Amino acid sequence: MDHTKEVKCVVWDLDNTLWNGTLLEADTVTLKPGIKEIIIELDRRGILHSVASKNNYDDALKKLKDFELDQYFLYPEIHWNSKSSAIGNIQKNLNIGFDTILFVDDQPFERDEVATVFPDVETVDANFYADLPYQKRLQPKFSTEDSLRRRMMYLEDMTRTRDEAAYTGPKDEFLASLNMVFTITEAREEDLQRAEELTVRTNQLNATGRTYSYDELMAYTHSADHRLYVCELSDRYGSYGKIGLALVELTTDAWHLKMLLMSCRVLSRSAGSILMTYIMQQARHEGKRLLADFRPTDRNKMMYVTYRFANFRELSNDGDGNIVFENDLTQLQQFPPYITLHYPEMLYRNDR
Repeated sequence: MDHTKEVKCVVWDLDNTLWNGTLLEADTVTLKPGIKEIIIELDRRGILHSVASKNNYDDALKKLKDFELDQYFLYPEIHWNSKSSAIGNIQKNLNIGFDTILFVDDQPFERDEVATVFPDVETVDANFYADLPYQKRLQPKFSTEDSLRRRMMYLEDMTRTRDEAAYTGPKDEFLASLNMVFTITEAREEDLQRAEELTVRTNQLNATGRTYSYDELMAYTHSADHRLYVCELSDRYGSYGKIGLALVELTTDAWHLKMLLMSCRVLSRSAGSILMTYIMQQARHEGKRLLADFRPTDRNKMMYVTYRFANFRELSNDGDGNIVFENDLTQLQQFPPYITLHYPEMLYRNDR
């Protein structure tokens, strides 16, 4: 397989991988030299960590706590089932692509078992763990405020998910209790590193699958013919960070959505429809048509459904997968009542 995408999560085996020795045979296992520093450094880069280990859960977790490493591992899979089942559960819980997971294990059999079931997962011999910080896939181009907080954002989301599962009332009541605030602004220079990162990392909810460079995005912020919107979501648990982008080209008679993407972490919060509804309102207020580009990828079918559900119809299809949608703006979705919207200095602007 061609493993080229940036790694979002490193999944570690434990025995003779993270530490020297087998925990069931001796409680005196010792960390591999420098491995704690590697985990902390990758975490600083916004790369997540998890565990896939055949071990007793309580004993292994206690040992990780002894090493002061337990807080770095999200959704640890410590049991006697196959490593591929563990990887599958981690992927589902993190909601990331298998092609962004890297699995480190000392046993060739375990690496081969995972590679057979999930060929998109890159496997690494634990003997080469010290090389990980120098691998290109583990060197993200930018270190943004959101990437520095990525693990904490997942931990906050785990608390949300736990509390939501325990809530016995109507879902809308729970959502209202979150005190969610959705903020839409035009992108500023300090937003552009995160904006580029979003175009690279967002696959499922990306209408065209296209990535944009920092310089391209910077040019759009200075263009009188474009608007680049960035949005952020927060609630009583904390901030999700910058989670969505939209690029609109302004023409004589139309607003043309060239890019619409949203982090999959906020899928259940209707974030994509909020941004889309805002843009629909803006276009209708200015008396313009609304067009939107869509190009299918192997991961973004949900965006096609989102457009159709919002009353977009296909205006053109070049046969190569490039679709242009049009919306007559006669039916606009309502903003969810459980979210407070902030859109400073932008709503119904006509100064361009």
